[in-house]
Order: sequence, then structure tokens, then C-alpha cells
Amino acid sequence: MRKVILHYHLFKNAGTSLDAAFKENFADGEWVTKEFPGNPRENREQVAKWIAENPQAKVFSSHTAFLPPPQIEGVKVLPVIFVRHPIDRIASAYTFETKQGGDSFGAVLARNTDLSGYIETRLALPNDRQCRNFHMQRLAMMFGEKQGDEFTRAKKAVQTLPFVGIVELFVDSMARLEQLLQNESFEGIRLKPVEKNVTRDIKKTVSEKLKEFEERISPEVFVKLMEANQDDLSLYDLLLEERGKNGTV
Repeated sequence: MRKVILHYHLFKNAGTSLDAAFKENFADGEWVTKEFPGNPRENREQVAKWIAENPQAKVFSSHTAFLPPPQIEGVKVLPVIFVRHPIDRIASAYTFETKQGGDSFGAVLARNTDLSGYIETRLALPNDRQCRNFHMQRLAMMFGEKQGDEFTRAKKAVQTLPFVGIVELFVDSMARLEQLLQNESFEGIRLKPVEKNVTRDIKKTVSEKLKEFEERISPEVFVKLMEANQDDLSLYDLLLEERGKNGTV
């Protein structure tokens, strides 16, 4: 059976670093990337077609591919996704968008307001998930709406996906992923942790980063942000708990 890696490259979740590690292990044309429409049905159909129509590729990476991984006859899709502390991810997203240029909504907003204004504006938009339980929304797509609310489905995804990495435990996560892929017939793969597209000081602890973050925004916005990300924070804690049970924290 053909086996392929599908990297769900979530924005500001160490995906560029992971892709760099993948590229070191595969030849030209074996790592490919593509983006997809927001309509869930079209998205999933196109992702499946992309994999089927690129038989030479072994690693597929996309910011916009939706879970669950496609079911393709004769192909085993190995989903890979990383989660980051939700508040630190937002700080990193803002920093990145202030520098990236371009005319996307996020980039223009970040260049024209401070961190508090960026967060308040995005929280005020009902369908904008950049600053509101970002991970929960993407993970919940693993299961249909009949299987529970977003948090229930996201929690189930965390517990059933073969691999969910943690950005703050990047070295450990890469070691676990390397072992998983070696067990899935990628015997020679060696995932060297590399730092790419890093916008936050990785030497600081999460607590130090969060303290600095809280000092940068108004108390009112901080309270709103924490309330808007309670489910994401719970999912993050669940992941840390699972890693702790396995002796990796």
C-alpha cells in the first residue's frame, strides 16, 4: 500500500520548520504544497484528488486542507498536525502579519493597529477564528456535527489522531513523529528540528511569553481573549496531560 504524509500546516504552529525537516528527507517533487477552498465538501474532494493525482509525492502540505484525512483506495494517509499554546500563537500571528507585507485582511489590520486593536477587531467578527478557539475549529472538522459540539469533536480528534505535536515541545514531538513514520515504512527518515519563520523568542518559557503578552494589551482585551479561548486552552492542557502520561513532559 502506498503511504503518504499529509501535513495540516496550521498558521504559526511551527509548520514551516516541519516542512523544512521534511524537505531534507525527500527528493524534488516528493514534497508538494497546495491550498484549497473554504467549502468543506469541495475542500475534502480536492485534497483527495490532489493526493491521487500526484503518485510521485510522499509529503503533502497545506494550510487550508480540512480534516479528516481522505480515504483513498490503495493509499494510507498519515495526518500530521501541530498545536501551540493558543495565546502565544495569537501573539506570533500578529508579529508575523505586521511584517509580512501584502494586502490580506490580517496583514493590513496588523500594520494599522496595535496588538489590542488587532485582537478586538478579530474577536468582533463573528466568523473570524484567528483569535477565537482557532485549534478547536480545525480539529473539530475531524468528525461530523452529529458527533457533538465543536469541543467534543476536537477533543475526540486529539485522542484519535495518530499524531498531534506540541510546538512548545518541538524537539520531543519531532522525535515521536520520526518514530511513528519509521514504523510506517519511512525507515530512513530523520527529522532534524530546525527553526524556520520564527517570530517569537523560543528561549523564553510559555509563562514568560504570556506575562509579556498580558503587559502589551489592555486588561479588558486580555479578559475577552482568555474567555474566547477557554476551549483551546483546555485542549492544549489535554495534550500536555497526554504527553505527561507517556513520560514526555
